[in-house]
Amino acid sequence: MAANKDLNRLKVILAEKKKSNLWLSKELGCSPTTVSKWCTNSSQPPLEMLMKITKLLDVDLKDLVRFEELDKNE
Repeated sequence: MAANKDLNRLKVILAEKKKSNLWLSKELGCSPTTVSKWCTNSSQPPLEMLMKITKLLDVDLKDLVRFEELDKNE
């Protein structure tokens, strides 16, 4: 998998749901900076947070996170 590939689609889903990073950070009780890092894929939310995000945004985990097989040659 290429290093620059987005592992999560949080930014896209927030836009589709017309929700902001600030709204999500308040709902999750974490800092807006943390949510911003998740949206830009510079870091990834832990599984517990992913599950909370899926409930808040009413999406399936498979729609939020990219599950791609690693190329065996990489």
